[in-house]
Amino acid sequence: MAEPVAEPVADCLFCRIVAGEIPAKIVLRTDDVVAFHDIDAQAPVHVLVIPTEHVAAVRDADGDEGQRLLGRVFQAAARVARELGIDETGYRLVTNTGRDSLQSVHHLHVHVIGGRKMGWPPG
Repeated sequence: MAEPVAEPVADCLFCRIVAGEIPAKIVLRTDDVVAFHDIDAQAPVHVLVIPTEHVAAVRDADGDEGQRLLGRVFQAAARVARELGIDETGYRLVTNTGRDSLQSVHHLHVHVIGGRKMGWPPG
């Protein structure tokens, strides 16, 4: 794994949210993750969960530290779902990696989407 950098990446939107330079409607903040409402919500509940350290995508979170990082992100996503009341009815966790998936911000993030019945296939 490319080691996560402790310093924010200057042109990364999500690093700037973590640093408090860009306002966001924060749902959860820990030492490891920040969760905030998506400004382009696709469902009644649409929250992004990001690591506080810059990692570009899931493919960059390998090795033991990558496993721990992904675990913390997914645990936070489950906590967000519980706290926002969608745990019982169900929710979707989505992460995009690369051009064809339409990853628009190259900072690992998981979408927590719920509050309505989901269709399949998703895209």
